[in-house]
Amino acid sequence: MAGLVYFSSASGNTARFVARLGGAALRIPVSPKEEMPDITAPYVLICPTFADGEGRGAVPKQVIRFLNDPARRALIRGVIGGGNRNFGATYGLAADVIARKCAVPMLTKFELAGTDTDLARIRDGLTAFWGTPCSTATTA
Repeated sequence: MAGLVYFSSASGNTARFVARLGGAALRIPVSPKEEMPDITAPYVLICPTFADGEGRGAVPKQVIRFLNDPARRALIRGVIGGGNRNFGATYGLAADVIARKCAVPMLTKFELAGTDTDLARIRDGLTAFWGTPCSTATTA
């Protein structure tokens, strides 16, 4: 399976979700002083939303900085959004914005740190998306 790249703020919701998803994933650092991950293969980006009530600021600045590099942006194949349904229309908005700007599919969204159902759905979805068995899936 190709890779996963994700951003998680200090709250850690997305990091907890990715850890539960299993498998290898590269994290976009919170601090601008930290080096960006070295991306050399196609990936799906997992990104939470940080927006005001009007939807401004939905995509975290760190993710914008990551995607502003043409080589990293060229390897994105899809995006999965995290968010909080309490924010209504802005729920998972970052994924919609990134998908539109990078011309890739918005694959799905999950709330906060995700549920067991979200994990199974996203594992299955990634398997179907990449067309090969997903290395994050557990075996019986």
